[in-house]
Amino acid sequence: MSRTFLKAEWRDLVLLSFEAPPALFEPFVPRGVELDDWRGRTFFSLIGFRFLESRLLGVPIPFHGNFPEVNLRIYVRRQTPEGVRRGVVFLQEMVPKQAVATLARGLYGENYVRVPMTQAVEPGRSAKYTWKTEGRQNWISARTASPPAVPPQDSVETFIVDHRWGYTRTPDGGCIEYQVERPPWRVYPVESFEMRVDGDLPLAIPAAPDSVIFAEGSEVVVSFGRRIA
Repeated sequence: MSRTFLKAEWRDLVLLSFEAPPALFEPFVPRGVELDDWRGRTFFSLIGFRFLESRLLGVPIPFHGNFPEVNLRIYVRRQTPEGVRRGVVFLQEMVPKQAVATLARGLYGENYVRVPMTQAVEPGRSAKYTWKTEGRQNWISARTASPPAVPPQDSVETFIVDHRWGYTRTPDGGCIEYQVERPPWRVYPVESFEMRVDGDLPLAIPAAPDSVIFAEGSEVVVSFGRRIA
């Protein structure tokens, strides 16, 4: 793996996923990767989670170590001599910290924006992530009453949570690749969920998701990005 850029914990993830035709995603796919699919179905996801204990180059970030994030992503893969690398392309990432957004845009070229955000989390029970855009409140949430478990290998849950590479489209259409190292995530059976998304996002959010996942999360290690041919 490349030199470590970031260590953190990603916890209490609410993942709402929506099926859509591949043509909808093609404008966002960087050169060098292709759309990934599960049994011929292509998805995008709106995800909220807690960013905890963040360390850049091993150094804690004063006043910026813990915060919520909500992001919108699609799923891609890259063929390499070592095998297929399954990853994601982030279309937009929202955080409440301006310094975090500025750093991520500068180092990775990611579409980070700073917006007002709140979170209400009972670890292992429920999580709700709220953000405001254009004066409108948006939120996603999920609740469980059951313990988590690693989902079956061939399930849609595993497909959505188990992409461990990141790909960023550069202004010239090229691609930056970085790795996210972490253990497999356990997921909770979802008892109920809520969503209200009325803000401006790169993809229109349908009225109801095709998949709802509440994942436990883990520690993560993110490498520096590198340009791929």
